[in-house]
Amino acid sequence: MANKNAKKALEQFKNEAANEVGVTLNQGYNGDLTARQAGSIGGQMVKKMVEKYENELQGKN
Repeated sequence: MANKNAKKALEQFKNEAANEVGVTLNQGYNGDLTARQAGSIGGQMVKKMVEKYENELQGKN
């Protein structure tokens, strides 16, 4: 990513999502995660993005 602030924000978002689904992430390499754990994190991130978009459509910022 060209923008370091965007990269930092995305990392924070990923860590929050991981916390919410009960997965502990290491700083740096996380190749030892199971597919289920990684999928849970990605799924939680998508869920939160969709919720944010729906709220914006309804004017709830």
